[in-house]
Amino acid sequence: MKILAPLLSALVVLTLTAVAPAIATTPAAKEPAAMHATGHFDVKVSPQTPDNPQAQASGLARLSLDKQFHGDLDAASQGEMLAAGDGTTSGAYVALEKVSGKLHGRSGSFVLVHRALMVDGTPQEWTVTVVPGSGTGELAGLAGAMTIAIADGRHGYELAYTLPGH
Repeated sequence: MKILAPLLSALVVLTLTAVAPAIATTPAAKEPAAMHATGHFDVKVSPQTPDNPQAQASGLARLSLDKQFHGDLDAASQGEMLAAGDGTTSGAYVALEKVSGKLHGRSGSFVLVHRALMVDGTPQEWTVTVVPGSGTGELAGLAGAMTIAIADGRHGYELAYTLPGH
């Protein structure tokens, strides 16, 4: 092994020396500019009845989501949520929702995936992310994440996103 170590080190140096000029002269891919959409949304959450024995046995709450987004995102969405816990002091939820409409005037749809924990009445680790590859129409290639703020019973959003070609 002691004999191989200098040989491997020399091989790494030779490889890096040969590759470095190619890396330095390769043009960098143009990254899409980061954009932001803000506004508010109205949401209707409706409890659903478990529709099979396994769902009944799980004890998880299943809810449907129906939203209307206003602002830079002018869209409607429908989705499904699964939740555990009491939802006010402790618990967790996951959800998927399909959003259809216009984002800064571009038409299409995309899917959001949600995940959050509730600890002592405070949301923790709350993420809402665009599902990769879910964008359609003029929103094909959309990537990003949404933050949601609830103040005085009103739901606000900020979507930080990129869109190829824009």
